[in-house]
Amino acid sequence: MATDFKSIPIIDVAPLLAKCDDPKMVQDPGVREVVKQLDQACREAGFFYAKGHGIPETMVKEVRNITHKFFDLPYEEKLKIKMTPAAGYRGYQRIGENITKGVPDMHEAIDCYKELKQGMYGALGKPMEGCNQWPHYPPNFKELMEEYISLCTEVSRKIMRGIALALGGSPDEFEGERGGDAFWVMRLIGYPGASTANGKCTSENDIGCGAHTDYGLLTLVNQDENITALQVRNQAGEWISAPPIPGMFVCNIGDMLKPNYDAAVEPLEVCVRKSGGTRKFEKAVYGEHLVSKVQTNFVT
Repeated sequence: MATDFKSIPIIDVAPLLAKCDDPKMVQDPGVREVVKQLDQACREAGFFYAKGHGIPETMVKEVRNITHKFFDLPYEEKLKIKMTPAAGYRGYQRIGENITKGVPDMHEAIDCYKELKQGMYGALGKPMEGCNQWPHYPPNFKELMEEYISLCTEVSRKIMRGIALALGGSPDEFEGERGGDAFWVMRLIGYPGASTANGKCTSENDIGCGAHTDYGLLTLVNQDENITALQVRNQAGEWISAPPIPGMFVCNIGDMLKPNYDAAVEPLEVCVRKSGGTRKFEKAVYGEHLVSKVQTNFVT
């Protein structure tokens, strides 16, 4: 549960990542310190900066640069990969087509998801079946993003092992049937001036993205440099800024763990024992939760 925190902690996750697949990682003092910091950050803020994640800064910057190049294209070009239900909700959204709590957001985006083959999860997976839509311009867009996704997914897996330890479970608590084949989501978001959205005045709303929680558990945020836009609300209702820091991701935990698409998400046994045997929350299937969000958040 969030507290009245005033700043977002910085955690050097390098010691955790270095020992993450070592059977004796729990005994390592460096790992223990990272786990302690993760535990505190997740309990008090739900957000933290991840330092020492190992993804090259050159790649992190190139992802931002090539994304800017795409959003600078004319709308006619961007609409060649327009997001539709038939495309599994993958592709480009115009400004105002993403809805948060009934209000259009003043941003444009490319939405990408782990690709689901036809029939892979039966009726549960049908709305999300499809391949990601990648633009032909800028060149190398698809190759760069797929490599970046692979690296971010691996970093996330390792941080999740630390979070599992912070909860008092085993390092692989979120793997296997729960999250061993994690369903990832990537959103590339552009925030043009609100007054020029789609060439129309939109003075009724100038919020890039309304207050929300994320669909999964762990999100890595790659922010533009020198622009402080992201804010986090504490228990007292105050908005705390999360300015970009070179070489770091802002990380936050969301609605649930980052699971397999068809995983039933419910309290871990170790958490049930800690609460005296009481299950405070009902279980939910991740795919159902995701589809409900996707189908109500987007105007297509």
